[in-house]
Amino acid sequence: MTLDLPVADTAAPSAKTLPDAQKVTSVKHWSDNLFSFRVTRPASLRFRSGEFVMIGLMGDNGKPLLRAYSIASPNWDDELEFYSIKVPDGPLTSKLQHIKPGDEIILRPKPVGTLVLDALLPGKRMWFLATGTGFAPFASLMRDPETFERYEQVVMMHTCRTAEELNYGRELVENLRHDPLLTEIYGEDFAKRLLYYPTTTREESPLMGRITDNMISGKVFADLGLPPIDPATDRAMICGSLAFNVDVKAVLEGFGLREGANSDPKEFVVEKAFVGDGI
Repeated sequence: MTLDLPVADTAAPSAKTLPDAQKVTSVKHWSDNLFSFRVTRPASLRFRSGEFVMIGLMGDNGKPLLRAYSIASPNWDDELEFYSIKVPDGPLTSKLQHIKPGDEIILRPKPVGTLVLDALLPGKRMWFLATGTGFAPFASLMRDPETFERYEQVVMMHTCRTAEELNYGRELVENLRHDPLLTEIYGEDFAKRLLYYPTTTREESPLMGRITDNMISGKVFADLGLPPIDPATDRAMICGSLAFNVDVKAVLEGFGLREGANSDPKEFVVEKAFVGDGI
């Protein structure tokens, strides 16, 4: 007796794909504890510059291990860029820091966040205030032409412990200030519209001190030749640790600014999604 059995498929099994998978296209390590990477963009993903998504890898337990990451690329980019810290024993970044081009990550295409232009009332000058990887959402917003259509001037204040930790932001801002397309659109004086104020807190550098101290003392205004913050003209966005967010919020409120939201635009907004422990 014979049985008609299905012929076994001798082809190699297809590689297992992560859920909501996107492919890594490039990785750059800026220091021992900081790196950036780019991944493919889901065709259906629409986001406002400054928003974040959940990204990650599969955990040791076989379940997705996800964390909130600001999208550092602008909303017109064909790919998505992220900027991350490396935490040696972090559940996610201890693995994520080893990714290389061709690898896959999980990316949930549901962007949210408070650091968006629509959450602020119209103004003349925008202040981006960040520590560490809190620079990421502003990397997106500074590369979005709408930011410069809404504001006459943008000030990027970024504070890290060492000068090396400022490299990602410094390179991005310098490239933007001398970008031929932006110069063509906004004129030769575009560099004067994008001011950069990088400071360190541990290593000696040309500019020192915490953002709060430099604002309260008036040093940043004197150094940049700007008037003190005025709620009639100035708007601000804050992204950093919980302690940083609380301290800067108090300083801005001292200048008379009020905290806003997507549903209630005011003079400043704070991103609260990245205040947890090591990632």
